[in-house]
Amino acid sequence: MEKPENYSATENLLQDRVILVTGAGQGIGRVAALAYANCGATVILHGRKVKKLETVYDEIEALGKAEALIYPLDFEKAEDKDFEILAHAIKEQLGRLDGILHNAALLTGLTPLEYQSVSQFRTLLQVNLVAPFAITKACLPLLKAAPDASVIMTTSSSGFNPTAYWGGFAIANSGIQALMKIQADEWDILPNLRINSIVPGLVNSPQRVITHPGELKQSMRRPEDLVINYLYLMGPDSKSMKGETLFC
Repeated sequence: MEKPENYSATENLLQDRVILVTGAGQGIGRVAALAYANCGATVILHGRKVKKLETVYDEIEALGKAEALIYPLDFEKAEDKDFEILAHAIKEQLGRLDGILHNAALLTGLTPLEYQSVSQFRTLLQVNLVAPFAITKACLPLLKAAPDASVIMTTSSSGFNPTAYWGGFAIANSGIQALMKIQADEWDILPNLRINSIVPGLVNSPQRVITHPGELKQSMRRPEDLVINYLYLMGPDSKSMKGETLFC
């Protein structure tokens, strides 16, 4: 799937919407959070490191847009109750939720499966696959109540074409795609709720630095170059898109 050619986002594309962005402290998550806020949304900034989230919070404040909220949570250690508390906090403080961008990811490096411990493998699945499932499930009542809700999964090309050394990360991303397809099928009867995924491709991101430290970053796309795709799938212009994957 591709977004419409020459698509551009209006200033009020996401006016009065509430959007949760996971992994909002850096990379694509940060850029998407700023773009959503700039288009009128109240953004909930999730991440592990409060200082990074505070920096993004200040950037949104400087735009003069709706005040963002910060919600730190370590997905590696999170259990059912933690995701339920997150959903409850959104309901109590904001009263609604119109979208989720699942962008948080964990990639510690490339390694053969034989050297990946069970603990490491479990952690990769927990952060990259279990957490998006758990958040969506916990927040589902809020999403169902929204007039037009969108869920976006940022995934990796390694999930579509898994190769040596990508290990649990690629397996988790293959699972994300299956999760997205199943969820889209189950939500097909709901006209106000949709889920899709985005594959950013080659982009200068914190993950790419880990896997390919020797690359020349100047020749790579920046997260800012991809943000229009995230605006399109989050906004009302993509209402007809369900269970699709947008390759950047």
